Amino acid sequence: MAAFEHTSTSGFTGRIGHTVSALVARFVDWNDKRRTRNSLEMLTDRELDDIGLSRSDVYAIR
Repeated sequence: MAAFEHTSTSGFTGRIGHTVSALVARFVDWNDKRRTRNSLEMLTDRELDDIGLSRSDVYAIR
């Protein structure tokens, strides 16, 4: 006789998992942008110009 284990991701637990995944994805996105801004803010205006950015472009990263 075979035993089957059925795991369902629908319903309440599926929604919780989706919500947690969405929150983690938003945090990862926010952290990537934060790290990018911090790195770019450390560059001089000339270095930013060399890569085609201005100081206002750095501040516009949200």
